[in-house]
Amino acid sequence: MQAIRRLPRFVLLAALIAVAAVAAAGLTSAFADAHEGGYPALVALFEEWREFESPPLLEGAPDYSAATTARRHRELAGLRERLEAIDAGAWPVEQQVDWHLVRAEMNGMDFNIRVLKPWARDPAYYASVWTAQSDTPAHEGPTHHALVELWTYDFPLTPEAAAKLTGELRTIPPLLAQARQNLVGNARELWESGIGNMRDQARDLGELAERTSGAGAELGGAISAAREATQEFVGWLEERASEKTGASGVGKENYTWYLRNVHLVPLSWEEEVSLLKRELDRAHASLRLEEHRNRNLPQLVAISGPEEYDRHANDSVTRYLEFLEREDVLPMRDYMDPALRARIGRFVPQAERNFFWTAVHFEPMTLWTHFYHWWDLARMEVDPHPSTIRRGPLLYNIFDSRAEGLSTGVEEMMMHAGLYDDNPRVREIVWIMLAQRAARGLGSLYVHSNDFTMKEARDFHVAWTPRGWMREDLDLLGFEQQLYLRQPGYGTSYVSGKYLIERLLAERARQVGEGFTLSSFFEEVDAAGVIPVSLIRWQLTGNDDEVKKLGAATAH
Repeated sequence: MQAIRRLPRFVLLAALIAVAAVAAAGLTSAFADAHEGGYPALVALFEEWREFESPPLLEGAPDYSAATTARRHRELAGLRERLEAIDAGAWPVEQQVDWHLVRAEMNGMDFNIRVLKPWARDPAYYASVWTAQSDTPAHEGPTHHALVELWTYDFPLTPEAAAKLTGELRTIPPLLAQARQNLVGNARELWESGIGNMRDQARDLGELAERTSGAGAELGGAISAAREATQEFVGWLEERASEKTGASGVGKENYTWYLRNVHLVPLSWEEEVSLLKRELDRAHASLRLEEHRNRNLPQLVAISGPEEYDRHANDSVTRYLEFLEREDVLPMRDYMDPALRARIGRFVPQAERNFFWTAVHFEPMTLWTHFYHWWDLARMEVDPHPSTIRRGPLLYNIFDSRAEGLSTGVEEMMMHAGLYDDNPRVREIVWIMLAQRAARGLGSLYVHSNDFTMKEARDFHVAWTPRGWMREDLDLLGFEQQLYLRQPGYGTSYVSGKYLIERLLAERARQVGEGFTLSSFFEEVDAAGVIPVSLIRWQLTGNDDEVKKLGAATAH
């Protein structure tokens, strides 16, 4: 403050004019509060929290030992007390939303330590090697803090990249040695399914060794040591699998607490069951009505070869973007075309197609609508959010109701907006996709209540997906149900998030009135960031009833 007083008057005046210009340009002043304390104190606490959330190292690997975790839980309590002491009640809504995001992340760590305990119950938690980027802001499901993101490397490796990868791979042997001490849980299905993840890691490391055979002895040695440690860990897990007899689900009460206090979804386990049952019935009934309506039309014919696939996939991106612009459905951005074209994939023989690629080979646009995900990621890179707290991925998959809910909701929204009016048979695929998501989510709810085994959830998933498009013999089925067991709330987020987005669209349209447009709605939602829909609703509408249901309407 003293420095400001010493400025010449004309400099101070110029500064005030500049500040006014920034506000006039429409930048979010809520995220640039310069007063002592207040919102800057929250940002400082957030940065301290994020540094704390990553555990200390033990022999070069993150330390998830029981003693360290217990100590960190006690230290977390102090951070939560400091957050509660920040009086945000009079702040602008945008800033209060950020307060709730920090609170949700801290609650996520608390839940992991008290209930989920992935480092003690879930062998898949110790998987380090990731060969592909997730389509969401961070990996789906619990992950440890020293991942090896192979998809970020360009091959052949430069010497600098080889050295970096060598260092990352060297964390694997001490981490897996530590895991043998930490994994004391009795969750049978988590244990058994986690063995598959570690086998996959051994395979991926073998393929990496072949891919980098000429990159030097140090990298080769690190890959070999990581692979050997992984294979030995698989053997250790297999030897103890028969000892594991306990349930893996978190139970209804814990599931509801997690939904409301971490993912900020204003629903309970029971309410999600009712919602997903309704959506499953609606999807099947709507499919039958579409089939009746289209009964005199030719059946869809699947793409039959690579050249046809490439032509049809690229053409469908063009037609989809032209529809969005022509009908003023979304605000158009330069990154939209390249983000989609980079993910169109390739032709897959019929016997190898999973559920989603079966749909794509009939009409690619049915999946491109779900690829709103890649626009989210592109926007986070080229146009980062002004809030430090919202700029990067939220921890503990807190983004799921917005990321998965909006991407799933857009599938049906585009259909209703007229995307398939020139080919009504494609509407049938939209309902099939909704049925599949409702079935798998409902199965995951019953696994978490310990009413279903994972096998029963998979069987339910297959039985309630129309036309036999979900098959037991393809990896996707096991992957999805394992993920949803590992990450409570994720399996339902596609449908529950879709419901929350649709409800927000209806509410915002009533609130705005005649001036409402789809394009402006999506622009508002995007501008809020990839955060829980309940908080987006509060920011867009000013209505805080959902936040009250989750806890306090204000942040103090």
